[in-house]
Amino acid sequence: MTTELSEAWKLFEAGDPQGSIRALRFAADGLTPAEIAPLVAKLAEGAGFTDLAEASAALSAGPGDVEGLYRFGYACVERGVAALAVPALGEALRLSLAPGAPQRTGLFRRRTKRSGSRELTPRRVLAELVSALEDGERHPEALAVLREHDALLGDWPDRCLTVYNALMSGRTAVAREVFDALSAPEGMWVGPGERVGRMLDRAAAVPPVDDRDLRGWHHVLTGGLLTTLSPHGFDQGMTGRWAYLQDDFDSCRYGLERLRTVLAAAGRAPGSVGLLSDRGSRALGLAAARLLGVPAAPYRPGTPDVLVVAYDLNECDPQEVAGLRDRAEGELLFEHATCWTDTPGVTADVCTLLVQTVVAPWEPGLAFTEDGEEQRSEPDGRSAEELAEAILAADPVPQEGDGASPADPDEALAAFAARAAGGWARGPRDRIRSSGPVRSSRFA
Repeated sequence: MTTELSEAWKLFEAGDPQGSIRALRFAADGLTPAEIAPLVAKLAEGAGFTDLAEASAALSAGPGDVEGLYRFGYACVERGVAALAVPALGEALRLSLAPGAPQRTGLFRRRTKRSGSRELTPRRVLAELVSALEDGERHPEALAVLREHDALLGDWPDRCLTVYNALMSGRTAVAREVFDALSAPEGMWVGPGERVGRMLDRAAAVPPVDDRDLRGWHHVLTGGLLTTLSPHGFDQGMTGRWAYLQDDFDSCRYGLERLRTVLAAAGRAPGSVGLLSDRGSRALGLAAARLLGVPAAPYRPGTPDVLVVAYDLNECDPQEVAGLRDRAEGELLFEHATCWTDTPGVTADVCTLLVQTVVAPWEPGLAFTEDGEEQRSEPDGRSAEELAEAILAADPVPQEGDGASPADPDEALAAFAARAAGGWARGPRDRIRSSGPVRSSRFA
């Protein structure tokens, strides 16, 4: 038993299943599926995941069985531990392609078998392996395995996945080459085809500078405009994103000023502000309406030329968020704090910052006594109208930062928004789950 696996067992036996699964995630690529299956079975039983427990037990009994490896990998992906699926699915793909293994086709056709299950083919195993790699944002590996086994692929969805993973890896030339060779999509694949097509168009119109150009890649992948970059730890792995932010009113006001910079540079003048129902979004929306000199009213889908304002879309009413995917004529969506590790259901046209965990100014946060001891601050119970006044009274200046992160003046943001304006705020607001080519440190 390896040191890593032994540590995972110790954590499990000590009553720390979360610690155990974290240890397995980090060590999975250095362990065989059969080695981890007994522990995964125990963890799955404790969590009530019968499908994963049964698949783990079956894999322990038959470690060289393609079907067993696939079932284990599939169950791991379904239960949110894709890192454990990758070695099993990789081995299943290798065995299914080995000389003498039955070669079958028909990934998307159901065939009658005695068990009633779908035919397990190399193409189907490959698709699940790519899904597992995408779940872990391991896009270069997904691209590599798709390119290696291109002979197994059809255009839709397979080679469209090649395009997507090339984009998420920063390989725009590869993505364009494969995309241009695809046949016309039909049915359910029209939407995904249009989505990657829009990404490629944005990459051609406003090419990112390099793999640390967070604003550039955010625009290519989401279509949105990111107005600020974190001034902390750029060269230490954050590359413009925040891991944790205890927000304040100055930041909210500064975000609205940067929004005004984008609107002016892009030549957009909203006719009104649409207010969402949660208190934070309503407060920010009321402040935005005052700054822009336009009326504010509760948001109604279909309202033309409206600027919809959200503080954090993940904290908004899910039904309101779902209604924002398709835009009305001239409609814009602004979000102040966008979570980049658990992206909201729709992508905002403009966002102030990308953060993993944010504490809003009106929520209880961390404070320190005169002796330096941590304590929780009291929540701000004021109404949305009163919070809007506090935002308007705040000082719209950026944080000083660490002095080592790149400067991000208004002029640079305005120039970027002007370049992007021609193709900006078009099409549906698709959710993009991956952080793309620009990597940032995050909490485990």
